[in-house]
Amino acid sequence: MLEGKVAIVTGGTKGIGFSIVKKFLDNKAKVVLFGSRKETVDKAVEELKKINENYDVMSFYPNLTNEEELKECFLNINNIYGHIDILVNNAGISSHTKIEDFSVSEYDKISDLNIKSVFMCSKLIVPYLKESKGVILNTSSMVSIHGQQSGVMYPASKFAVNGITKSLARELAHEGIRVNAVAPGVIETDMVKALPKEMIEPLIKTIPLGRIGQPEDVANAFLFLASDMASYITGVILSVDGAARN
Repeated sequence: MLEGKVAIVTGGTKGIGFSIVKKFLDNKAKVVLFGSRKETVDKAVEELKKINENYDVMSFYPNLTNEEELKECFLNINNIYGHIDILVNNAGISSHTKIEDFSVSEYDKISDLNIKSVFMCSKLIVPYLKESKGVILNTSSMVSIHGQQSGVMYPASKFAVNGITKSLARELAHEGIRVNAVAPGVIETDMVKALPKEMIEPLIKTIPLGRIGQPEDVANAFLFLASDMASYITGVILSVDGAARN
């Protein structure tokens, strides 16, 4: 579905991001994954090459809020492949800190990675996507629609991601650039796997489909939105949550 496409996936070393990278590679894309450190991106590429040594995958570890580092990365990728077609803004961190305990430093950390990096990567990728008539995809969350009981800045940041998505979809449509987001629900990442059984079972009962989502469920949504099958879809926040919308 993505043969000949070049994709960049931030936060691509584990969990949902890693699953997106693998799904794109399985569909013949060339993928550049971004992570926070050399060790983590090297490990992710090594794991992928063990799965399929023919995967066309490489990695960088830029500061996602540093304009010059990102400019250099995007230029290097474009020089290597000749074009860039897809940007997935997946990097992010969550929080469950209560408002009374929420520090300014935690606020800044969440705001920088969850909002500023999406803005910065999107801003700097646009010149390349104008040429390829490409796609920007953002990772949102079910809490961007419903909020959550603590960790106020995490849902706030995902509300911002939705706003960026809908606004850029309108702004960039005349350039042939589509912008969408995927809003996962409860997904079986390492963090969820570590939860005790007595927490997981009541959680599953709140999900009408009767199961926790898998990273591949989310990756499938990204694949669809990245592909030409979604050529008339832009400005959408696609929920992948088993209808757990309470």
